Parts: sequence; C-alpha cells; structure tokens
Amino acid sequence: MTSPMYWRWSAAAQFARLPAGMAPLAYTIQATATTGSYRLGGVLMAVFVAAEIAGAVPVGRLLDRIGPSRGLVALLVCAATGMAGLATAAALDAPPAWLLAFVLVPGVITGGLSGGLRSLLVLTVEPDRLPRAIALDTTIVEAVLIAGPTLVALAATAGPFVPLIVMTGSYLVSALLVPRLRGLPETAGEQPKLPLRAALGWLACVFSVGHLLSTLEVATLPLARRVGGGEGVAALLVVVLSGASIVGGLLYAWRGESLRAGAAVRARVLLAGFVAGALAVSLWPGWPGLLSGLALVGLCTGPLVTVAVVELQAILPPRRRSEGFSVSFVVQASGFGLGSLTVGVLPLWLAPLLGGASALVTCGMLGVRSRQTVGSAPAAS
Repeated sequence: MTSPMYWRWSAAAQFARLPAGMAPLAYTIQATATTGSYRLGGVLMAVFVAAEIAGAVPVGRLLDRIGPSRGLVALLVCAATGMAGLATAAALDAPPAWLLAFVLVPGVITGGLSGGLRSLLVLTVEPDRLPRAIALDTTIVEAVLIAGPTLVALAATAGPFVPLIVMTGSYLVSALLVPRLRGLPETAGEQPKLPLRAALGWLACVFSVGHLLSTLEVATLPLARRVGGGEGVAALLVVVLSGASIVGGLLYAWRGESLRAGAAVRARVLLAGFVAGALAVSLWPGWPGLLSGLALVGLCTGPLVTVAVVELQAILPPRRRSEGFSVSFVVQASGFGLGSLTVGVLPLWLAPLLGGASALVTCGMLGVRSRQTVGSAPAAS
C-alpha cells in the first residue's frame, strides 16, 4: 500500500487490461452503428479472443527475450495503433474484412500483456510483498471488469466510435506508466525449459477459476429466472459474485501472509469452497442456495488466484516468466471457454456441477503432488 512503484505498475496494468473489458460492448455498439446488426460485433469479439489465445505464448516468449519493461511499452504502442486503425476503418465504413484485420493486432498483443505484466511485477516489489501485491491486484481487476462496460456506455453517448478511441488512449496511457526497469540480464547458453510438470497443479487451479467463474457469470440470467427474477436480478447476482471476490481478495491481502498452512493446503481449502459453492448453486433451490453459493465462490476466487500465481512465480525460471504466465493466461482462457460452452449445452443445474468437478479434480492433483513432495524429501539425520 505504501510502494509508489507498485501503484505505478498497477495503474499501467489496469489501463492495459481496460480495453479487453470494454471490447465486447464496444464492438457490438460499433457494429450496430455501421451494419445495423450486432452480429459483426460478435464476430469481432470472437476474432479478438482467438487472437489473444494464439498470441499469448509467442508474445510472452518475445518479452522474455527483450525484457518485459521495454517490450511492454513497444507492444502497448502497437496495440494502440491497431485500435486506432480499427476506429478509423469503422468511421470510414470500411468493409468487414478490414475491421477483422485491424482487430487482430490488439488481440494478438493483449494475450501476451498478462504474462509480461506479471513478470514485471516480480521486478517491481520485494519478494516478501509479492503475495499481498498479487492479492490486491486481483481485487482491483474485478473493479476494472465492472468499469469497462460502464465506460463504454458513457463514451457511446458521444458517438458509436468514441469507445474505440478511449480504448486506444488506454493503451497509450499504459505505455507511459509502465515502470522503466531493466530486465533480467541475458544468459549465455540454452534457455531453461518451462517446468510444466511441476506447474501442472497450479495451472489446474487457474483453469478451475476460469471454468467455474465463467459458468456462473454466463448463467446469471437463467439462474435469476429460476428464482423468478429477470435482468435486474441477474445484475444483482453479478454484483454478489464480483463483490465477494473483491472482499476475498482484500481479506487475503490483509491477513493471508499470516496463515501458517502451506500453499497446497490453502489451495485445497479454497478449491473445496469452489466445490461447496457449485453444489449450493446447483442443488439448493431458491435464494439461499443461490446467494450463498455465489458468495462462497467469490470469496475463494481472489485468494486462490493469488496462491497459484505466487507458486507459479517461484517455479518459473526468471528468463521464462513472461512465457510461463502467458501459458497460465491461455489455460485460464480455456477454462472460461469451457464454462461458457457448458451453459449453452448442459441443463442449468448440471453446468455449475461440472465446474465444481473441475475444482475437485484439481484438489486431488494438489494432494497427490503434495504427498509426492513429502515422500521425496530427504530424511532428517
């Protein structure tokens, strides 16, 4: 809370993330204004997400090679250029193919920004402050996700292309705020391999977060209708889920470092909260089960992300952190995609259960990994 460098990093990170939070509604408004239909906006968003996933690991690898600080500035300027091109093409009523081409640029870059920002955070704060910094950042991200659509709605009152201009400016502001830190020195010889086997349990944690959260977020309207509500109740459910996540992140930032339990134990407890929350939403009918389940999942989200990211940071080689965190981004995005898909193809009561099952499997993986670690430890003399 008292580190100016952390807050500069945080401001750069939030401005870099804001365009992704604005994109769904911004693309829809722009497409509706130019074509009279929202469908092109959906296609633009699908291309943006696909480009994010495809570009995450290569961009992360590039940032490891040129240094996260210098690389992030260059990439953010490129993303702003692509977004400005999209805004210009939309304003000039360019063919859809041009719009799809321009949206690829910020899409590919955005996928790697997450890994680069995480690796830069490790260079920005002291190691003993890192868990608290990540917990606080996880909390702020929730506020950014809520602020994105709200900002689009406000900007669109000045014109359908103004949100795209705001997204361009957000990338540029982020580039100006990125802490100018020297990256890790170049190392001679072959680069170390990513320890994916050692990181598997923690990658499974971020997958579980994406899977269950997206299931609940996409299903808010049908869940609201199940208790006799409509769009207003669906918005209330989103507030409960996001608000509980903010509270959980703040509590972990405040008291998380004082917990004596190891990381694997903490993660399993939080995953058990995911399982209990999914069971409550699916099988406990009415308001009590719905609200308590959403609140429990939200409370566990921030701490679980923090534990997983801290452990990944400890496992990843210093010269592969951007790439490793980009892999984590792809894994979490895959979880989000699976959660969204299950809502569309499974009965409403079953979709959250599948998200809970994902958390349960991850809990088992961490338990097996923990026993293997203990079993391989040398005996005391």
